[in-house]
Amino acid sequence: MPVYKAPVADTLFVLKDVLGIERYNNLPGFSDATPEMIEAIATEAARLSEEVLFPVNHSGDQEGCTRAEDGTVKTPKGFKQAYDAYREGGWIGLAVPEEFGGQGLPYTLHAAVGEYTSAANMALMMYPGLTQGAIAAILVHGSDEQKQTYLPKMVEGIWSGTMNLTEPHCGTDLGLLRTKAVPNGDGSYKISGQKIFISAGEHDMTDNIVHLVLARIEGAPAGTKGISLFIVPKFLVNEDGSVGARNSVVCGAIEHKMGIHGNATCVMNYDEATGYLIGAENKGLNAMFVMMNEARLGVGLQGLAIAEIAYQNAVAYAKDRLQGRALSGPKAPDKAADPIIVHPDIRRTLMTIKAFNEAGRAFMLWTALKSDIAHRSSDEKERQAADDLLGLATPILKGVMTDKGFDHAVMAQQVYGGHGYIEEWGMSQYVRDARIAMIYEGANGIQALDLVGRKLALNGGRAVMAAFKEIGDFCEENRANEQMAPFTKALKKGLNDLQASTMWFMQNAMAKPDNAGAGSTDYMHLFGLVMLGYMWAKMAKSAQDLLAAGDERTDFLNTKLATARFYMDKIMPETALRKTRIEAGSDTLMELAAEAF
Repeated sequence: MPVYKAPVADTLFVLKDVLGIERYNNLPGFSDATPEMIEAIATEAARLSEEVLFPVNHSGDQEGCTRAEDGTVKTPKGFKQAYDAYREGGWIGLAVPEEFGGQGLPYTLHAAVGEYTSAANMALMMYPGLTQGAIAAILVHGSDEQKQTYLPKMVEGIWSGTMNLTEPHCGTDLGLLRTKAVPNGDGSYKISGQKIFISAGEHDMTDNIVHLVLARIEGAPAGTKGISLFIVPKFLVNEDGSVGARNSVVCGAIEHKMGIHGNATCVMNYDEATGYLIGAENKGLNAMFVMMNEARLGVGLQGLAIAEIAYQNAVAYAKDRLQGRALSGPKAPDKAADPIIVHPDIRRTLMTIKAFNEAGRAFMLWTALKSDIAHRSSDEKERQAADDLLGLATPILKGVMTDKGFDHAVMAQQVYGGHGYIEEWGMSQYVRDARIAMIYEGANGIQALDLVGRKLALNGGRAVMAAFKEIGDFCEENRANEQMAPFTKALKKGLNDLQASTMWFMQNAMAKPDNAGAGSTDYMHLFGLVMLGYMWAKMAKSAQDLLAAGDERTDFLNTKLATARFYMDKIMPETALRKTRIEAGSDTLMELAAEAF
C-alpha cells in the first residue's frame, strides 16, 4: 500500500531561506506569520494530511460516489469525517479575511498547505477547493448582502461552493452557452439549463451547496459579451440565514471517470431555479475569471502534489526491490540481488522527478507570494509588478506542472514494473488522478495559447520583460561567484533560448498566426524550464550561503546542491530543443488537408 510524508523541511526552506517571507511583514496578515507560526501550521497540516486525509484516499478511489434516485449523492466511507476534521481545523479560512470568519494569513501559506492535502487525497480536497474559488469570486464581486449571507458559512465549511461553466455543447468557448436567466421582477432570476463536469456538484458533506452559474439573461448580446454570473444555492436561504426550501437544481448523473473517483463530478440540471446576479449584468466572465485564476493555481498545485506522492512511493519501492546487480559491482553482496535504486536508469527517473518537484514547489510558492503582494501591498507600483508576474506565471504553472505531474506519475509507476500496473499497489490511482489536471480549468493547449496569444503582448510586453530582467539580473549579480557558475551559466543559456523564441514569435506570428499556435506548447514548456531553473539557481545560492554560515543542515543543503546540478546538466538543455521546434514554424504541421488524417 502507498505511503506519504509531507515535505515540511522543503517547504520551510523555500519560504524562509529562499523567498525570505519575513521580509514581507509590512503586508497585512504577514506579521502574524512568524517563523514559529509557519512551522506550526506546516507541521499540523502535515499531520492532518498523513493521518486523516491520506488513509481514506485509496479506499475512496475504490468505492467512489453513488447517486440515489432523488439526485442526492453519497461520498465514500470516511470522506465526511475527514472533511469535518479539515473544516473544524479552520483550514478553509486560512487566508480569508477575518471579517468573514477567516484567519487572514498569507495565501502563500494556503498554497503550501494545499500541496500536502492534495497529495494526501486529491479527490477529497476538491470539495473545499471549489468552495475557496467560490469564496474568492464572492469576495471580489459580491454585494455586501451576498458576502454576509454566504461567506461566513462557506468559510466555516458548513456550506460548500462550486463553479458551473461547461455545457454539453461548449467547454472552452463559453460564448456558445445556452443556460438562460429570466428576471423574476424581485431582483432574482429563474435559471434553466444543464451543466456538465461539475466537480463537487452534489454531496453529503455540507448543509448547503452554493453554485456559481454562468447564464445568459434573456435579450443579452450573443457570445461572451452577454454572459452573467449567478449565485444559485442548493437550498434557498431564509432571512435569518438558516437553510430554507429546496431549490430547483438537481444532480442528474455522476460522470463515470478515469480517476478522482472520490469526487462527485456531476451533471447539474437547473429547472427555473432561483438565482441571484453576482456582479454586473453581462460581466459574468470577469467574476468567473477570479474563480478560474484561483482554480488554475490550485490545479497546478495538484500536478505537483501527485508527482510528489508518486515519487515518494517510487523511492520506497526502489530501495526495497531486489533485481540484478549494479553495473559497477554488487552493492548488497549479502543479498541475492541489489536494490534497483543502484541502476542508473532508475536514478535518472527518480532524480528527474525529484528535481521537478523541488523546483516546482519553489515556483508555486513564488507565484503565490506574487498573489499576496498583488492583493495586499499598499504600493501601487509594487502591486502592479506582482500582478503582472502572477498573470504571466499562471498559465505556465498550470500547464507545465500538470503536464509534468502526469508524466512523472507515469515514470514513478514504471519504477514498479508490473506491480505499478496492479491496483493494490496504488500507483495506478496516481496516474489516473493526475490525468484530469491537464484538462480541467482550461486544457493545457489553451493555457499555452493564452500565454503566447495574450500574455506576451499584454501591456506592451511589460510582464515578460520584467521576468526576463529579474532572471537576467540574478545571473549578472552572481556572475563573479565561481561556486554559482554551474547554475548561472546554464540558466543564462536557457534564458537566451527563451528570449530568442519570444523574438521569433514577434517576427513571425503576427503575419502568420498559425506559427504562434504551432509553437505555443513548446514555448510554455520552454518558459517553464527557465522558471524552474531560476528557482534552482535561487535555491543553490541560498544553500551555499547557509553552508558558508555554518548551518547545521549540511546533508539537506548538499542534497539541494546536487539536485540543482542535475537539473542544470540533464534537464535545462531541453530549452534548445524547444527553441528549435518553435522556430520550425507551422508549415509541416498545417500542410495536410483534414481528409488526409
